[in-house]
Amino acid sequence: MAKIKTEYTTTAADGTVLVHMAPKKKMRLTLTKKKALSGWLLVLPFVIGLLITYGPILLNSLRMVFSSVTISKDDGVVYKFIGIENIKWAFGLSKDANGEAIGDPYFVENIISGMKDLIIQIPSIVIFSLFMAIILNQKMRGRTVFRAIFFLPVVLATGIMESIAAMDIMDDYMGSEEGIDDGSGQSTAAELVSTMDMERLFANMKVGTELVTYVVSMINGIYDIVNRSGVQMLIFLSGLQSISPAIYESCSIDGASGWESFWKVTLPMVSPMILVNTIYTIIDAFTSQDNRVMTYIASVYEQADGNVLSSAMSWMYFLIVIAIVSLVALIFSSYVFYQRRD
Repeated sequence: MAKIKTEYTTTAADGTVLVHMAPKKKMRLTLTKKKALSGWLLVLPFVIGLLITYGPILLNSLRMVFSSVTISKDDGVVYKFIGIENIKWAFGLSKDANGEAIGDPYFVENIISGMKDLIIQIPSIVIFSLFMAIILNQKMRGRTVFRAIFFLPVVLATGIMESIAAMDIMDDYMGSEEGIDDGSGQSTAAELVSTMDMERLFANMKVGTELVTYVVSMINGIYDIVNRSGVQMLIFLSGLQSISPAIYESCSIDGASGWESFWKVTLPMVSPMILVNTIYTIIDAFTSQDNRVMTYIASVYEQADGNVLSSAMSWMYFLIVIAIVSLVALIFSSYVFYQRRD
């Protein structure tokens, strides 16, 4: 790399060599850097308040992961460092005096089952919200009313409806057989369709059983999909409305169909929103009240010595979620199109 000269010389009329220092260039921020700096300054008070409020709580929780906690009248709360024993117990890797594996038998099982459910839910929510956003972005009568209707589940989910749904999930988790009898002989929580019904429907289409199972899971989870698509729908709507109509007019003049305009214009332009909504949906699904891992960690906390075991499970679950979000962001970011406006 070439070295930048910081000084230069000139020769005077009498032959004297004069040494001059080169003027220092002022560092100027580009428009992109100024926008990024403004964003950081905007969220800085929130970050500082978050660290002050939750920082000590997180440190104390992290301390519990590597300690056993006892309470005595003289010393109060006593922490004893035990290494990663709580983590090994959470994953069922601890061993007793005879060398046999002991520990929690359900934590890993719940994580695997929960991730299988989310593999179906997350793409369904993102695709459905994008589909509905495109429809609600069209010019039609009553568009505002339809937008409010589809966003209504988000408002209801913040109150008593969310508590009722969480109670239903707890009843299912604890193996409750209770339900509302509607006269059909089935509970109201019965599935809409079964795999056998879908196999009959696709019998002549030679569709694999994996696809049938995926479709059945999507249909049976349509309530959760619609219920959790409100925020993503608004984000997609804002992205769609930011696309200049002149781009679609140019495509129409060039003879492009609506299908081609979607794949060549709409999808690339909203790809940053797809990344944001995917990450938001992952975090929302992993931290919702009806998530089986969250429910199980809450039940462990109620047990004896559940404070340290639930802390270990929570931190391990947090690291798993961070790893999944980072992996998804790394994969999706390579396909995201950013329109430069500098």
